[in-house]
Amino acid sequence: MLKFLKNIGHVLYRIWFYVCVAVPIFLFFPFLLLTTLSEKWYPQFFWLARNIWAIPVLYAMGCPPSVVREQNFVKGESYMLVANHTSMLDIMLMLYISKNPFVFIGKKELAKIPVFGFFFKRVCIMVDRESPNSKIGVYRSAQRRLNQGLSICIFPEGGVPSEEVLLDNFKDGAFKMAISHKIRMVPMTFYDCKKRFSFTFLSGGPGVLRAKVHSFQNTHMLKDNEKAMLREKVRTIILNELQGRNQSHI
Repeated sequence: MLKFLKNIGHVLYRIWFYVCVAVPIFLFFPFLLLTTLSEKWYPQFFWLARNIWAIPVLYAMGCPPSVVREQNFVKGESYMLVANHTSMLDIMLMLYISKNPFVFIGKKELAKIPVFGFFFKRVCIMVDRESPNSKIGVYRSAQRRLNQGLSICIFPEGGVPSEEVLLDNFKDGAFKMAISHKIRMVPMTFYDCKKRFSFTFLSGGPGVLRAKVHSFQNTHMLKDNEKAMLREKVRTIILNELQGRNQSHI
């Protein structure tokens, strides 16, 4: 009986999440749509997405963020943002962490998600990992957005790994791009998103969402053939942090 009631709670929590995600989009749809009509208006779209969507969703879910920063963002500077990926809450948490406008690079499949997908394909950079031409287009789109003073965000695992995987191997894209465009890389560790709202249906629940923004990694002196070194360095930073927190049971 107790397990049944717990499962009912999980189901209701899932339903509440989708309500929280959809309601602000429907309420502010005209303003959101207006700010997607021109790339010049993206900072206004970002402000709306962050302040009337992402942050309210996190608090409505009972998941207040708690962020430790080893280094702070500089207003007007472009960065490459990377973090471990375990949950849909990762998107909201990333928006909470950075006031500097950034553009997500993500799989084209995300455009199929109802409501969310409509705006994703209008404002984000979509990549088809099966298409070499798509990857070339991603680099060109990223360069254009960086030239507009924006940052880029990629979850370098290339998707959400299996539940038992603490941190999957990283793809090269984010690191190659950071070196190519000479922008600083910002590693972040998200500790609790899997626990709060994983992709396992009957799981999750309210609680603090902790994150850590690690010291930025400079790329100005790196060459293209050093992307693997940068990739493994950043992955090690995040992995060590995750392993340390798991061992200390915090």
